[in-house]
Order: sequence, then structure tokens, then C-alpha cells
Amino acid sequence: MFTSSGQHPKAIAIARALVDGFDRHYTRFRQVSQEAKVRFEQGDWRGAQQAARERIRFYDQRVDECVERLHEEFHADWLDDDIWQQAKLLFIGMLVNHKQPELAETFFNSVCCKILHRNYFHNDFIFVRPAVSTEYIESDPPTYRSYYPRTGGFLPTLAQIIEDFGWQREFADLGRDLDYVAAAALKHVGGAWPDVEANFQIQVLASAFYRNKAAYIIGKAVNGNQEYPFAIPVLHDAAGKLYLDTILLEPRRIAILFSLNRAYFMVDMVAPSGYVAFLRGMLPFKPKAELYTMLGLAKQGKTAFYRDLIYHLRHSQDDFIIAPGIRGLVMLVFTLPSFPYVFKVIKDAIAPTKDVTKEIVRAKYLLVKHHDRVGRMADTLEFSNVALPRARFTEELLKELRELAPSILEEDGDEVVIRHLYIERRMEPLNLFLNRATPAQLEQAVIDYGNAIRELATANIFPGDMLFKNFGITRYSRVVFYDYDEIEYMTDCNFRAIPEAPTPEAEMSSEPWYPIARNDVFPEEFARFLLGPTEIRRVFLQHHRDLLDPAFWRSRQERIAAGFVEDFFPYPEELRFRNQFAG
Repeated sequence: MFTSSGQHPKAIAIARALVDGFDRHYTRFRQVSQEAKVRFEQGDWRGAQQAARERIRFYDQRVDECVERLHEEFHADWLDDDIWQQAKLLFIGMLVNHKQPELAETFFNSVCCKILHRNYFHNDFIFVRPAVSTEYIESDPPTYRSYYPRTGGFLPTLAQIIEDFGWQREFADLGRDLDYVAAAALKHVGGAWPDVEANFQIQVLASAFYRNKAAYIIGKAVNGNQEYPFAIPVLHDAAGKLYLDTILLEPRRIAILFSLNRAYFMVDMVAPSGYVAFLRGMLPFKPKAELYTMLGLAKQGKTAFYRDLIYHLRHSQDDFIIAPGIRGLVMLVFTLPSFPYVFKVIKDAIAPTKDVTKEIVRAKYLLVKHHDRVGRMADTLEFSNVALPRARFTEELLKELRELAPSILEEDGDEVVIRHLYIERRMEPLNLFLNRATPAQLEQAVIDYGNAIRELATANIFPGDMLFKNFGITRYSRVVFYDYDEIEYMTDCNFRAIPEAPTPEAEMSSEPWYPIARNDVFPEEFARFLLGPTEIRRVFLQHHRDLLDPAFWRSRQERIAAGFVEDFFPYPEELRFRNQFAG
């Protein structure tokens, strides 16, 4: 039975069910993002952490609901190809004037990929390529607001920008903070304001960006053909009043805010594509995939990333190779040298020295996905059934995959299909960096390595295996942890001092003379397996000797147990106004 227009009723109903399923998801997504403003005003930091974790699960929950509906109402896995193709075309028509068409297309893919066989994963049945343009989507309120200091004056305009966010909590001294903003901006442009052009304006994204204990105002000043991006963090002081902590004016500093090593933002967006376009104007070197991900739209980030990968493969000729560095006991890691990412698969047989299973490793990666990464843990994109051209794999890599991870490998004609895969930004392993570093670089890296461990501990994360090979150096020269198979919550660890040996013979024994439980940790041992008699040891002991003392770790546990949520600043302390303009 068909309608008068030749459309099958089931195709129409399926398309409508998919649109409805996505709309339910995005309504809930926006609701929790809007509530971020209230949590910020109330100083509900634990609530903010909980909301961030829960929001990550929303998408899969709505997808599963929609899959179940299609199975129950339409016996979806028994439908013929014509109905599915019609459903896709009708779905496209229903996205006319939709405010989030790119996200809806990704939702369509997520649902269909759980119903259809992999043979259907091409553009006739799912959205391998986007079908609906996201250019110039109108939203209410508009994506950004424009302000004109030529008519209102610079400081009054800044005050109006702050007022328009509508925070109900009082500022401690907004006039003082705006003077600091003006002084920092003047210094950034060389100590003298440039000539004001006719188009001089300040554009500010309509929603603040909420994360951890901060709200960020994101915008740019436009003057002639020059643009000056900025980000202003708004915090609570000890008395609970608001203040502007600094203004970030260098694109590099702003880019660190959007690093995948941090928790996702809460942002209330009618048209996410407008926010991504605005941010790309500020940070043109940031891929769309990373920006969507940092806005909390991780599935859209994955879609954009996969399209970037396929596009890159069509326009490059190098091969996937085993990643340089020490081979891992749990993961097989490979890379495409011309593409700045690494691909990680869990080995079938994990070395017996590692007390983990595949299921445990996957749970550890999920833990990191839901946790505040505080700029010190690499975020991962998790994929299933990734088809890649077999001709682009070296024989050495294929041999390793066949031997070490055969259960996740399928060789299907001209394709290699990897059933489960993690993808991360490529970093130079810290051990390799230290081998080639200048003395100044080595000192800075070792100091930052210790800082990374401290910040992870403060965020309730114990890395477990702290060898240098499990850390990397980012594009911004930050030390980041990326090997999660032994990661634990700090609160699950028992930090102990090594008891005194009962006899000299016991102390010389290769076996410990004291009982050790599974989660016992002895910080004194860190020096033995981390630090040799080298410059690394000298720098570490100079700056981080307390990391070898159980008292440091226990003090962090006590603060976590007391419910204290620490401050994490994604910018150097010296940039904070209290340090720039002290006295």
C-alpha cells in the first residue's frame, strides 16, 4: 500500500519516529544545559559534576529507545531496501527549517546502524555525507549578540555584555574587573588602541560556557579586517560573589579551553552549527569534530571526525603503521603518519603481568569519558566496525593485528574491518621526548609531569602505572596521561608507607616482607621505578618530593571524601588578574 504520492506509509512513519526520537533527545540535552546557569549561580559544583556525567548517557538512551520503537512498531529488521531508502529521503524533507539538522542526521545513522547490516553503511541508506546545509540557520535567540562601543563607550559596553547574561548572583567589584579587562586588552594590542574602523563591534556568543566551577564568556572584537578573539572566565570568590578572573586573548590560550583533555562544556544552543562556525572563526586550526565534542555533542564529533578521516584517506597515500615507542602490554597502537591521531585496539591476550581483562579496560576508558579530565587525560573517540582500506595497512601491522587481536579483525575483500577501536590525538610519548629534550625542556617536562600527577590526584584519579611511556606531550607542551588500564579512583586506593624490615636479610630479599592487598600503593617505590641517577631525578625531587610520601596522597583523599571540589584553571596562574594587578 502506498500513498497517492507513491510513498510507503511505513517509510513515512519511520521517518517521523526518527525525527521525534531526535527531538526528544535534544530537548533533554538543552534542558540540562540551561540548568547549568542555575547550578553556577547556586555554586552547586557537585550537581554540575553529576549533570555532566548524566548528559553523556542521554544520547545512547534515546537511540536505544528509538531502536526499540522501530522494532516493536514496524519490525524494522524485516523491512525491504526501498522502504529504508524512502525513509531516509522523507527524513531529509522533515529537516527543512530544523535547527539541528546535522545532529538529526547523526541520530538517524546511530539508529539505523543498530538495525541494518554493515553492508548498508553507505550513502543510499545512511548519511555518509551530510544532506542538509547548516549555513545561516536562524535561531531565537541569535547565536551571538553584537555591541558597539563607539556609541556607548568601551567600559559601559563591557558592563552591558556582563549584564545581558542575567546572572542573579552579585559581583564583588565589577568596575574593578572591567578596568582589569581594559588594561589587559590594551597591553595585548601593544599599549595603544588601534584606529577605530566603521565596523568596530564586539560579538559575544549568547550562551555562557559552563564547566567545573566557571562560566566563560566567549567572543571576539572586530575592527576593520582584524579580529581579536577573547574568553573571560567568571568565578565565585570566597564570599560567594562573582568576579572576572582574567581575559584570554591569545588564540593558543583559548584553544586550550577547548582541548579534548578537558571536560565538555554545558552550553544552551538553539543552532549548534552556529556556535561551531563562530568558534572556528576564532580558532580556524581547530577541527569541527573537536569543537562539536567539546560542546557536549560527542556523537556529532565522531561523525565529523570519521568524515575527516575518510576524506583524508582519499587525498593521501601513506600507510597505517605500528606507532613508534615502547609496545604496550594491553593495547596495540597504530597510526597514519599524515593524520594527527593514533588508533588503539585491546589485545586478545593481555600480558599476565597486567591484572586486567578486556572488559576491565573498556570500563576504565568509560570512566575517563565520564570524568573531569582536568586537562591531564586524553579523551578518546570509541568506534565499532570501522572499515578501512586494506591496501593502506603495512604487512607488519596486519601481522600484528592477526596475531595479537584477531577477535576484533575482519578482512573483507579490499577492506579491513576493526570491530572495536579507540582513537586519540597523537602525542609524543614522554619517555621519547625526554630522550631528545634540551636541559630546559627536560626540566619543564618533568615539572609538568609532577603537576599532572598532582592534578589527577586532586580530581580523584590515581594513574596506576606512572611510567613516562604512559604520558605524552601535547601540541601545547602539556604533559597528559593516556594509558588507562590501571587507572583507579583515589578513594579506592590505600596509600601506605613501607614498614620497617624485621631483619637485614628481609630487606635484601627480592620478595616483600609485608602483606600487600590489591589496591595498596606505596609512594616510596615511585622513585625506584621512575627515577634513575639522572637529571630527571634531581628535578623531580626538587619540585615533587612530596609525591613520594603517603601523607600527600592521604591528604588528597581526605579533601575528596569531604566533598571539596577543587579549582582547575585552564590557563597559567600569572594570567589571573589577582596576579597581574596585585597591589
